[in-house]
Amino acid sequence: MSRSPRILSVGQCSPDHSYISAWLRSVAGARTIAVDTKSEALEMLRAETFDLVLVNRIGDCDGAPGIDLIRAIRGDAELERVPVMLVSNHASAQDEAIALGARPGFGKAEIGSAKALERLTAALALKEVVD
Repeated sequence: MSRSPRILSVGQCSPDHSYISAWLRSVAGARTIAVDTKSEALEMLRAETFDLVLVNRIGDCDGAPGIDLIRAIRGDAELERVPVMLVSNHASAQDEAIALGARPGFGKAEIGSAKALERLTAALALKEVVD
């Protein structure tokens, strides 16, 4: 990837967004933009290009299920090719997201692990193939 990856982070609280952003910057040189809600995320995705969308399992500001955003992205012909991952430590939530077409994600407790880095790298590499 010739430029720094752009990642949209949806529904994280401020401390988690800061933590995730710092990790993404350190391992991938990524620039992370935060939004709070599904509607904000869909608006940003239609207006700008992102290499990956990270969706929190439960939105911090509105309590909305992140799976609803994944479903909306996968059901939109303009957005369906954007890689999306769920941020959750719950295996059942990850399974549901993957069944809807999300890439295997990671939980906040896994940030910094080889598993999370491998999944992030795979999702960003997929974006290169899609473009």
